[in-house]
Amino acid sequence: KAVLIGELMPVHPQPLERRSGCETWSAEFSPDGSYFAWSLGHGIVKLVPWPLEESSGSATPCKNYFCNAGWQENDNPKEKTLECGQTVWSLAFGPRSSNDRTRHRRDCQPTSLSHLLSSLVLATGLNDGHIKVWEVLTGHLLFNLTGHQDVVRDLTFAPNGGWTLVSGSRDQTIRVWDLTKDGKTAHVLTGHKQWVYCCRVSPDCSMIASVSGENHVFLWSMRSYTFIRKLEGHKNCVISCDFSPDGALLVTASLDTQVYLWDPYTGESLMQLSHCFPHLYSYAVCDVRLRSVRFSPEGLYFATVADDRDLRIWALGMDRPVIESPVPQNPVTNGLCCAFSPQGGVLATGTRDGQVQFWRSLRVVPSLRHLSRVSLRQSVSSHQVMALPIPKKMKDFLTYRTL
Repeated sequence: KAVLIGELMPVHPQPLERRSGCETWSAEFSPDGSYFAWSLGHGIVKLVPWPLEESSGSATPCKNYFCNAGWQENDNPKEKTLECGQTVWSLAFGPRSSNDRTRHRRDCQPTSLSHLLSSLVLATGLNDGHIKVWEVLTGHLLFNLTGHQDVVRDLTFAPNGGWTLVSGSRDQTIRVWDLTKDGKTAHVLTGHKQWVYCCRVSPDCSMIASVSGENHVFLWSMRSYTFIRKLEGHKNCVISCDFSPDGALLVTASLDTQVYLWDPYTGESLMQLSHCFPHLYSYAVCDVRLRSVRFSPEGLYFATVADDRDLRIWALGMDRPVIESPVPQNPVTNGLCCAFSPQGGVLATGTRDGQVQFWRSLRVVPSLRHLSRVSLRQSVSSHQVMALPIPKKMKDFLTYRTL
C-alpha cells in the first residue's frame, strides 16, 4: 500500500471551497529537485522549496508542516506566491540546474538575456490562453506569451536544457515558443480536432507527442515541425501521455481507464493495462476517468491517477500495480494530476479539492542491464537497434519487446 507522507491544503474562505476554480490542475517538481510548484486554485501558484527539512521525519510532523508550508511566507522567505489572475491549468519548470540558479543574488533584476539563461523559470498556462513565465528565484514575471485562443491545458520545456517551450490548448493547436527570442511563437502545429489535453517532448528532442479529445495520439517531428504518425488503439479520449526517460517508450492514458505502452519510433503497441482491473468488482467503469500518467525518473515504473479515489504505481512488464493508495483510509479524492520527484521516492498527486498529497513511492537502484539500455536508447532509435548485428533476444530487450 502507498504511504501518505504529507499534504498541502489551501485555506480559502468557506464560500469558495469546492467550487469551480479551486482545483489543483497541475503540480510539478523542478528538474533539479529544489522547488515544488502547486497550483492551488483561484489563480494562485505556490512555490515551496524542496525537500522540506521536516520531510525526513515521521509521517505526522511531515504532514503538519506541509499543511502550513504554503502560508508561512514570512517564516521562509524562499517560498513564493505567484498571482496569475486567471485559473492556472498547467505548470512547467525550465530545465536549469541548482548551480545555475544560485549564481545570482535574490534581489537581482531580470534585465538581460544572459540573466534569463542562467535562471530557473516556471511557466504557467492560464484560462484566458495566456502563458506567464516567472523567474523562480525572484518571483518576477519575465514573459506574458499570447497567441492561444483558449485554455492552455499543458506546458512542457524541451528537456535538452534549452529555452524551447511547447504548449497545448483547448483551441486545438500546439505552439512552440522560443524564449531566447522574446517569447515569439516559432511554430504552430495544427491537426487536432478536439481540445489538446497533454503534450510532451521526447528526451532526445526529436519528437512531440500530443493527445486530445480523440482516441488516438499524434506524433510530430521536433526538427521539421511536421506530422509523423498517428497511434491508434484507444477506444476513448486520450487524456495524458509521457515519455520514458530514455525516450524508447510512450505511455498514454484514456478516459476509459485504459493505459497503453507504445514504441514511438515504430507506432507499435507493446502493452495494454486497465487502471481499474484490480477492483472491477468495486467500481463501475463508466464512472471512473483516468486523469494523469507519469514515468518515474529511472524509467522502471509509472503512476496513474483517476477519479476512483485511488492511485496506482506500475512496474514495467507487470499487469498489476505494485503500489496502490489505501482506500478508504487515505484516498486520492478526485485526482487530477501526478508528478514524481526527480530524486525518486516521492509521488505528488493534485486533487479537484485544491489539495496536494505526497506519497512514498519505490526508490530502487536500477540494474546494470537497465542502465545500459537507457544509455543506449537515449541516442539510438528502435530501427537502429534492430539493424545492429546482435542476437534477437538482446534486440528485444533493448526495444522493450520483453514486456
